[in-house]
Amino acid sequence: MSGENIKLLSEIERYELININDGEKYDYLQNNDLVVDDDGKIRYLIINTTGSKMRLFSRSREFLEIPWECVKKIGSRTIILDAEDNDVKRAKL
Repeated sequence: MSGENIKLLSEIERYELININDGEKYDYLQNNDLVVDDDGKIRYLIINTTGSKMRLFSRSREFLEIPWECVKKIGSRTIILDAEDNDVKRAKL
């Protein structure tokens, strides 16, 4: 781990997700999910777009699936995404 720019999940889970393509803020990583494949590679960010107040009154929840390739930079307090509409899959549960 020495000499590399390594970030721990316990550290980046407090980072805010921001899409520079449209300026949208997606809350913090700890309030969303990551999809990891069998080889341990991160494939997708799963973003819960339903606000916390709305979750109390709504049965359905809205999610965005954003490919990990859209992550452009992990900064000191933010994770910068560049996701266009055609990169993002939308789903309701």
